[in-house]
Amino acid sequence: MAIAVNSEKLRQLVDEGAEVEQVATGFTFTEGPIWMPDGSLHFSDMPADKRRRWHPSEGVTVLRDPSNKCNGMTLDNDGNLIVCEHVTSSVVRERPDGRRDVLASHWGSSYLNSPNDVIVASNGSILFTDPTYGRMPGFGIERAQELDFQGVYRIAPDGTLTLLVDDFAQPNGLCFSPDESLLYINDTVHARIRVFDVGPNHELSNGRVFAENIGDGDLAKGGLVDGMKIDEHGNVYVTGPEGVWVFSTDGEHLGVIRVPESVGNINWGDDDWRTMYIPASTSVYRVRLNVAGNRLGYMH
Repeated sequence: MAIAVNSEKLRQLVDEGAEVEQVATGFTFTEGPIWMPDGSLHFSDMPADKRRRWHPSEGVTVLRDPSNKCNGMTLDNDGNLIVCEHVTSSVVRERPDGRRDVLASHWGSSYLNSPNDVIVASNGSILFTDPTYGRMPGFGIERAQELDFQGVYRIAPDGTLTLLVDDFAQPNGLCFSPDESLLYINDTVHARIRVFDVGPNHELSNGRVFAENIGDGDLAKGGLVDGMKIDEHGNVYVTGPEGVWVFSTDGEHLGVIRVPESVGNINWGDDDWRTMYIPASTSVYRVRLNVAGNRLGYMH
């Protein structure tokens, strides 16, 4: 059974008989999926140091080799690609004409750890997590950490970098509630999701645990709290043991969309934004849902 149902509420979001379909395989470790206007999925293949593209009729091609072991990607409200790079410890913007701007690489005089995942707010602010995974062998370049914490940051529309929170073991996936009044951030080591109230300039307050015990945080076992997205109704989808865990807005665990491999990240795609694309270790999968993803600025 591809869908493990804990609550009847899950059936409103995804059919119990929904098929989790493998669309491409043969990679090393896939991450950072983003659905593009041309009907393709771009994604990272980190240990292979490649960025790839999958198109339903054109198959898989390589976009960047090397890719600076890029991880999370999204589009900003103007259609530019925002990329987290492990090798350079940077968040960069790639414009359609090929120009590349480094948006953040340091906090003070120290290099960031390794920006991991990234989202764009409705006002154009960019928020990203900065764990240390890109300073480990395979997923980045092994090197000493310069900062003594793992934080979550905001790049304001004017380019100002602000540290929002610094008390995570390894902050990873993040997403806003549909009205952007809440910010969800997960912590891979503690196998949980925290949620914060969001102020006018994305100040975070009233941090509390939204969901926990999503596996045990053991990197060697796979199936970790990693990528995370939200649907149009505010339900939360996060990677975990056996696949994608689904939580209601009040933190109830509704069930798991089971995937044959350890899942690294997820994102919405197709014309109606009702297909969830799931990079999982050596492959990319997809599953049709009964709801659409929360409409971000690039999702026209």
